[in-house]
Formats: sequence, structure tokens, C-alpha cells
Amino acid sequence: MSLTLEIIPDLFAICRLDAQSAIPNWAIKSPFFSVSKTADELSIVCEQKDVPPGIKAERDWRCLKVAGPLDFSLTGILASLAAPLAEKGVSLFAISTFDTDYLLVKSNQLQRAAEALKKAGHVVASKRSNEK
Repeated sequence: MSLTLEIIPDLFAICRLDAQSAIPNWAIKSPFFSVSKTADELSIVCEQKDVPPGIKAERDWRCLKVAGPLDFSLTGILASLAAPLAEKGVSLFAISTFDTDYLLVKSNQLQRAAEALKKAGHVVASKRSNEK
């Protein structure tokens, strides 16, 4: 399976708040954000520039968007992306939406990730700066 991925130009942070926390306004400012709540935590992925000091966060992540929409009957999409990254020692944080999947990799591993994905037969392209 060959997929096309687009590198989103922003830096992202993966934040952890207490499960009882309300979703803060800073978390939903950016064009791309994701919020997950469980009984144990509130996790937020958003542009790093929007995260205030003092918030527990893993910073300096880059995001690759899988061109979609993807049909729900497709199988092995994340596996076809995660396996070549794992082989090259690249950690990932995956987010799925109704239409597609997003992979976050540390910014210092972005080039290694792109090379691994291309070697596995995927297409990786940068988003043009004039697109939103």
C-alpha cells in the first residue's frame, strides 16, 4: 500500500492535563488540534506556540498528514507507516480522525522519518506555505 503524506509546517506539543480539567482556550486556537479525555487524563495536541509555560508537555513534534479521506474498510494503514519508522528507530504519536490519520514525530527525527517512509514506498511532501 502506497500512501501520500504531507508535512505540516508547524511545531506541535503533546500536553497532559488532569482528567478533571476543562479544555483550555489556548488548546483550540490552532487550525489543527486534537483533544482526548479519559478517566485518567486530558491530552491535547496543538501548536507549540499556543501552550503556556508550566503546562506538562512534550514539545518539538512535527506532523505528517495522510492524504485522505481514507475508507474505513482499509486495513493496515497505520501498520504500513509505523513499521518502517520503528525499523529506523523513529518514535511516533498517531492521531486518527474520521477522514484520515496523522503521525507526529519529533522534529529532530523528521528527515529520518521521511526517508524511511519513502523507502517503504510512500510519498512524502511538504505543505506549501501559502496553503492552509
